[in-house]
Amino acid sequence: MHQHPIEAVIFDCDGTLVDSETLSISLLLDFASEFGHNLEYEDALQQFAGVDLAVVIQSIELQLGHALPDDFMERFRTRQLPILREHVQAIHGAKELLEALNRPVCVASNAPLSKINVCLETTGLDQFFTESRIFSAYQIETWKPSPDLFLMAADFLQVAPECCAVVEDSGSGIEAGLAAGMQVFAFDPHQVHETNTRITAVRCLTDLIPALCE
Repeated sequence: MHQHPIEAVIFDCDGTLVDSETLSISLLLDFASEFGHNLEYEDALQQFAGVDLAVVIQSIELQLGHALPDDFMERFRTRQLPILREHVQAIHGAKELLEALNRPVCVASNAPLSKINVCLETTGLDQFFTESRIFSAYQIETWKPSPDLFLMAADFLQVAPECCAVVEDSGSGIEAGLAAGMQVFAFDPHQVHETNTRITAVRCLTDLIPALCE
C-alpha cells in the first residue's frame, strides 16, 4: 500500500503521543456546564477529540442556543495548563516507538505551542523533539483537516510529502494527512475509525515499529 520509502515521521500530539484529550474534555465539560451546557463525556469525546477549540466552542454555543463569554477560551486555557502539567501521561508505547525510530521526527498539532510543550515536557517526550521541530496550527492560523500544517512540517524537514508518515488519532488529522498526500497511520485503540485502504490502523503505538523503523 505504501510505495514510497518513509524518510520522516510527523506525529500529532493530543491523543497520539499524550493522553491529554480525556483530561481536557472533562475539564471543558465541567466549565461549559457552568453556563448550562450538558453533554455526556463519551459523546463529547467522539465529537470534539482532535477538533480546534474555537470550533468546539462554536458547537457548544450552537447546542446552548446562546453565546459563551468572550473570554471563555482564555479562561479554559488558564485552567487547562496546570491540570495537564500535573496529570498528563504519555500514551502507552509512545516512548518505545520514538526510541526505536531512526529517521527525523516532528510534532504537528492543532494545539497552541504552550499546551504542546507542557504535554511533552510533563511526559518526558520532549527529549525526542527539538524546539524547531514542534509545529502548531496557531503559527499559521490554519487547522486540520487542512493539510497546510503537515505540508509546512514536511517543507521544514525537506522531505517530499509522499515520503512522510503521519501518525494521527483523530478524524480531522487523518483527513489532513491524506489531503497532504502523506502515508497515514491511524492510532485507533478503540477502533472508532472506518477501515480504509488509504490508511494503516493500529491499536498500539508499538505496532508501528516494524512499519516505521524498517
